[in-house]
Amino acid sequence: MILKKKIPNDFYKLFRTKNREAYMQFVTTIYEENNEVYASLGLTQEECALIIENTIEKSKIVWQEEDDMEEGETPDALFPSDSPSGMLNHLIRWGWLKSDFDEKLNTCVISFPEYSQLYVELFKKLQSDDDSRERESMLSIYSALFTYHSDNEKNNDILKSALRTSKSLGQLLSNMQDGMRSYFDELSSQKHFIGIQQVLVEEINNSDSKKYAILTTTDSFYRYKEAVKELISEILNENDEKKAVLLKEKNSLETGTLLQKRNEYRLQYCEDTSRIVMQLEREFDMIERKYNKLIEQKTVFAKRALARIHYILQEGVSEEDNIIKLINLLDRSEKKDEILVEMRERIRFSSQFKNITDNSFAGRRDRGDGAFAPVMLDEEIDAREQHMTDFVPKPLYTRNELQSFRRKNTVDGVFVATEETVQSVEDLEKLLFLWQEETEERLAEDTVSVDGEIRSEDGLTYSRLVIGQNK
Repeated sequence: MILKKKIPNDFYKLFRTKNREAYMQFVTTIYEENNEVYASLGLTQEECALIIENTIEKSKIVWQEEDDMEEGETPDALFPSDSPSGMLNHLIRWGWLKSDFDEKLNTCVISFPEYSQLYVELFKKLQSDDDSRERESMLSIYSALFTYHSDNEKNNDILKSALRTSKSLGQLLSNMQDGMRSYFDELSSQKHFIGIQQVLVEEINNSDSKKYAILTTTDSFYRYKEAVKELISEILNENDEKKAVLLKEKNSLETGTLLQKRNEYRLQYCEDTSRIVMQLEREFDMIERKYNKLIEQKTVFAKRALARIHYILQEGVSEEDNIIKLINLLDRSEKKDEILVEMRERIRFSSQFKNITDNSFAGRRDRGDGAFAPVMLDEEIDAREQHMTDFVPKPLYTRNELQSFRRKNTVDGVFVATEETVQSVEDLEKLLFLWQEETEERLAEDTVSVDGEIRSEDGLTYSRLVIGQNK
């Protein structure tokens, strides 16, 4: 029987209740406790009710009163809906849990139906921030292919395992890309430096960044790329050679014999091997593209964060643009025309106002005969062009200056921003550049955190930035 058909009709009532988050936490906790029970019989109904009670107290769950009961449903006078036993009865009645009477224990024992286990496993993933993705790694793919290549029996189940791992890794990279896009949106919405810092700290310390650090160091794609591609090529070549031998034998075998059937089975096995390896190769190419895209997104994110910080410090960000404010003030002024004339004379506009017509755009120029005619350089123009390099942006501070600033505020290998760290605007800019290094070129062993907010006597506000080293 298909597992879906075993699900009771009331099973999905859990998702329609106001307390669905609490119910999800209840079944998850009971499931974990049930798996740790040494007795094979499982948890009793009284033990499950006690687990629910402890979960409510530990998680400080505020129970919400449900709406009117559905038709045909009667209240339980002995176990109200807002009591631990009443909550447990709801889970049993909906089909999330199964209660069976045990004659030896003289009480009811709780178990989980197979379909319910699948949902509870999903709840566990949704409620946790698990960064252990050992099965979703380049090392796992390489190990599976190496094992298959070294095994004389050539079990295709090993290749299927490598294919599943490749798909999981590809999905993981896609999820990390989606997470990075959300950080882009959060960064763009920030209008203050403190908000940008919070986004950066959250991005650095989240589980995706930890996975990213592993994917770019110990489990780097490019660390195993060539070895995996070489193994795929060798497996395909060996399989083609084996297939050619079997096809040659096929012509000499009598139809319907045991040898002929065995030969046919081996040929089909070779076809399956080729199909799996080709799928694996396509997945591997997809992983490479997603991997490179993720690295590109990380770099762009760091640059955008720095650009956003510079903009806020230099220009400021407000709810309304300054130019729009100026226009609104001019509209409300009784001396608008006089102000515009005065502004035109001071700013020296090329023209006051001009309507755009067809003649406003440059037309096609006559090419003429195209003959080269040398022109003598104007000394004044040449002199002016020599000063064009003055407009090229120069770094505000050298790397030695930034390193000196970091060493000055480092104690026992830990950088800490204190009240004495920022004594001027230059010190604040150096602190921001230090932020840039930690977001764009951060070492995997660095730990970054923000501990409070500091306001200097000059009115400068900045976070208490802490950068340490893992031991």
